[in-house]
Amino acid sequence: MPKWKLVIEYEGTRYRGWQEQKNARTVQGEVRKAAEGLLGGGVEISGSGRTDAGVHALCQVAHLAGARPMSAAALRQGINDRLPADINIRRAEDAPARFHARHHAEERFYLYQISRRRTAFGKHYVWWVRDRLDVGLMRAAAARYVGMRDFAAYKEKEEKDASTLVDVTGCALEECGDLVLVRISASHFLWKMVRRMVGVLVEVGRGNLTLPQMERLTHAEIARWTAPPAGLFLEYVRYHGDPPPGPITPTTLFR
Repeated sequence: MPKWKLVIEYEGTRYRGWQEQKNARTVQGEVRKAAEGLLGGGVEISGSGRTDAGVHALCQVAHLAGARPMSAAALRQGINDRLPADINIRRAEDAPARFHARHHAEERFYLYQISRRRTAFGKHYVWWVRDRLDVGLMRAAAARYVGMRDFAAYKEKEEKDASTLVDVTGCALEECGDLVLVRISASHFLWKMVRRMVGVLVEVGRGNLTLPQMERLTHAEIARWTAPPAGLFLEYVRYHGDPPPGPITPTTLFR
């Protein structure tokens, strides 16, 4: 059965996340429908990870397997012709039979965009925080996330059996005009973990949390500060031999 590696971008506002669900419109479901229309019959499709409802992707990676042989270029064009405008296959390439988009991913990078001003154009792509933010304090807090640690307080309660140990390889902030950009990378993430990390960083930046208080936070407190999905992007997925991503840059234009 032929297999391809897909790099997908999507605007997640209209979808209930990446992962297929009954009675809900999802990005994976839309890609499956388009692929089946092109290849005929059932296909296998799996992504590098799930994104929540309303979360976007610059670089979701998926593997796709189907019964009909086709060049990667023709596959990309054919699927894109059948997809809605807010989902796009950026790249397609032939993949080894054993390639698995999730199992073989070594590092995942998320980008969160915080706006310090009201915007008429970027509402779906930023979190507008009206309060003044101390970015220096936020950077100090971000450094405390890096390394292997237990993120049990940052998980969604429904995740009962999965390990809550996560190796966070980076948590960096950049200022770009009216934007504060947060890039977080790790081997994997718990459900809603990134949004809760950002929510806590904002509370530190607002002056509502000290760094010692941050270390003692409970699940209930962190859950209350979960950042909205609109500002979050799956930015990059790194596989063996891939280079690291480039500099942290915004996805929307602010002047």
